[in-house]
Amino acid sequence: MKSDVDESEGFCDLKYGSYCIWREENREEMQDSMVKKLKDQLFVARAYFPSIAKIPAQSKLSGELKQNIQEVERVLSESTTDADLPPEIQKKSRRMEAVIARAKSVSLDCNNVDKKLRQIFDLTEDEANFHMKQSAFLYQLAVQTMPKSLHCLSMRLTVEYFRDHLFDKELSEKYSDPTLQHYVIFSNNVIASSVVINSTVVHARDTVNQVFHVLTDWQNYYAMKHWFLRNTFRDAVVQVLNIEDPDSYGKATLSHLTLPVEFRVSFPSNDSAPAIHNRTQYVSIFSHSHYLLPEIFKNLEKVVVLDDDVVVQQDLSALWSLNMGGKVTGAIEICSVKMDQLQSYLGEHSFQKHSCSWMSGLNVIDLARWRDLDISETYWKLVKEVSMKEGSALLATLLAFQDQIYALDRVWVLSGLGHDYGLDIEGIKKAAVLHYNGNMKPWLDLGIPKYKEYWKKFLNHEDQYLSECNVNR
Repeated sequence: MKSDVDESEGFCDLKYGSYCIWREENREEMQDSMVKKLKDQLFVARAYFPSIAKIPAQSKLSGELKQNIQEVERVLSESTTDADLPPEIQKKSRRMEAVIARAKSVSLDCNNVDKKLRQIFDLTEDEANFHMKQSAFLYQLAVQTMPKSLHCLSMRLTVEYFRDHLFDKELSEKYSDPTLQHYVIFSNNVIASSVVINSTVVHARDTVNQVFHVLTDWQNYYAMKHWFLRNTFRDAVVQVLNIEDPDSYGKATLSHLTLPVEFRVSFPSNDSAPAIHNRTQYVSIFSHSHYLLPEIFKNLEKVVVLDDDVVVQQDLSALWSLNMGGKVTGAIEICSVKMDQLQSYLGEHSFQKHSCSWMSGLNVIDLARWRDLDISETYWKLVKEVSMKEGSALLATLLAFQDQIYALDRVWVLSGLGHDYGLDIEGIKKAAVLHYNGNMKPWLDLGIPKYKEYWKKFLNHEDQYLSECNVNR
């Protein structure tokens, strides 16, 4: 029986991804045992009724069976839990059980009963598949939709920005100083980017040299501006940039902000394993917006890019003294996902088959080297070549950075807090950076509860706007 369960879970994960993990972890025990029992009795009674009804000598039994079926159908149409059931339900259930027992004692053509059972089973299976698809769709909608509380916060901050616009002040001399430590965050989420910055400065030995650049879109630009003007982060400074503003950045803009792209990649555990035993990995990589970095920050030679779904737990200053040996980007490699396992994405392009894939989340970028090799131009050419191919962003990024990845020590980042319920708590506590890659982000109700605490402790629980918009709950 266990293997059947494993197969069911395997197919679910293959088709619906992290929804299946969330469903299993949040499955509730059946509380309404009487409702379940009545449904089972109804299932059996319906299977026997057509065959009994064809036997003239069993007309009385047929009538009783029909009456009991109608009574139970009526009860179930009005009741979804045991608490909704009428007081006499035990008596109705016993009558149904007795009439089913009599039906089973009648000599019937088993093929007819079996046929009816299969018809009912097929209908039930179709209904279950419908509900599975519906639930998976609603799950995806929930993880992709901004929570009401965060929408409230963004709206409040935007309104307040225009009421208090004189409060706006800039420290432009620091924003372009190449001697300082520059961190870049792409985000359309005020509170997520704030947690990244707050957690970074809290653990920094020295913040006077820290400069954070938050790249956002038109919709969230003023909310971001107001939030980071009214909140201080020790001695660090924060610049908010609208990546969609052509008047400010000219060619170094996009029609819309794109955040790091995440792919759910499934492949067999071994060559002979069936599809249901596929391993699934979540790989997040650079988006189109990342390829504007050399143009937006023309005066800078090095930046550290942090995704907005990370939490920093240790000082990051050692990243600025890394010798990357001429490589463009420092990243965490995922050697459980080799390039040859991504061949369905990479197609006929040449690549080193046994090299590891890599992740966004925490990336050290040598902008001078990026410009020398013209990585952005290579990327845009690849995007044009494969624009109609599924996973084109993954393909273009992996090929553009081939041979240009410096493997960061794995102690820097622990990934998976947005999809993996089985991470070791001690490992979480020791990691320098926690990456909530996956659909279950910590600011969502669907986030994994035991991992949320590491994110929530960097919220300002005394903030008026967070309280009014119910963000602190």
